[in-house]
Amino acid sequence: MKSEFAGALPRLKKLLPRFRKVRVAVLGDLMLDRYLWGTASRLSTEAPVPIVDFESQKDFLGGAGNVAANLAALGAHVQLFGVVGGRSLSERKIADDHAGAAFRARLRKERIEDRTVLPDPRRITTVKTRVIALHRQIVRVDYERRDNLTPESEEKLFRLLVASLKTVEALLLSDYDKGLITDAFADRVLHACDKFKVPVFVKPKLSYLFPYRGARVIVCNRKEAEFYVSRSLGDDRSIEGAGRALLSRFGCAALVITRGDKGMSVFEESSPKALNIPATSFNVTYARAGEPGIERGATGRQVFDVTGAGDTVLSVLALAVAAGASLSEAAFLANVAAGVVVGKLGTASVSPGELAAALDEAHI
Repeated sequence: MKSEFAGALPRLKKLLPRFRKVRVAVLGDLMLDRYLWGTASRLSTEAPVPIVDFESQKDFLGGAGNVAANLAALGAHVQLFGVVGGRSLSERKIADDHAGAAFRARLRKERIEDRTVLPDPRRITTVKTRVIALHRQIVRVDYERRDNLTPESEEKLFRLLVASLKTVEALLLSDYDKGLITDAFADRVLHACDKFKVPVFVKPKLSYLFPYRGARVIVCNRKEAEFYVSRSLGDDRSIEGAGRALLSRFGCAALVITRGDKGMSVFEESSPKALNIPATSFNVTYARAGEPGIERGATGRQVFDVTGAGDTVLSVLALAVAAGASLSEAAFLANVAAGVVVGKLGTASVSPGELAAALDEAHI
């Protein structure tokens, strides 16, 4: 494997500029990741918890929005499909709720179109608020409901998505189990993508196995894979068995299991052997949410936050395949990208420059 990827590095670096020509669609649960920073130097007298003195707040795109942000950061043309909360101003006019408006503002900052992000007065926009102090997350507060879309909203979203399939080279489906993607809706989407020959890359919800049959690639982490197969996966042999079983159960062409500091394992229907890609081994320095923190020339690996790392893997994997990489090369590139992102505190993405530099630093 070392010689294989060493030889692939020049090709992968030449691949990065092609990302700007790729058009992709993202469908999934949209949420706002909100970070509150403060200082903590004393404990509350009411409970054994730190008192955090507020300093600043920043919002980021979460869920499928973070997938879109990762793609946009790498230069791809992105269409994002999903639903935020809304409120009725009149019988015919609906405005986003406050979190939905903040979500759209962040989309504009990331230069992502919002015309296919629909407001729904029967829903609220999911917000995950993380309080950060002492260089770590103190608590997370989730504000959400998981109601299914109304038939009217689902049909409108589906029609908008189908209309875009003639113009995109891949669909990324990011399912966070917030009610957007039901079994029936996923089945309709995958059938439409098959009709238009658009490959689908899926980060599935935890509670289901079967709505994504026919997907090009399924991406899950080790903990999710353990849930799917109902057993612990502590070594390469157990991962190999689980990967083969899940490849068959999902009915997909390929499966990627991300394994944290053990890298990732790639299973393809057409290959009898799994490809194991080790984690990257450069050091990173502390950074605030979304900011770079790679220390050049260091050794070892320091992880600050795995928030959104799976989104980065899904994004880079799909984008690289759409740009012409083999699945094994795309997985290696996605693994390197995830190594950059976990060195940033909070929901984050990776730029082409960071990815090129990380390829130079990768020890293979």
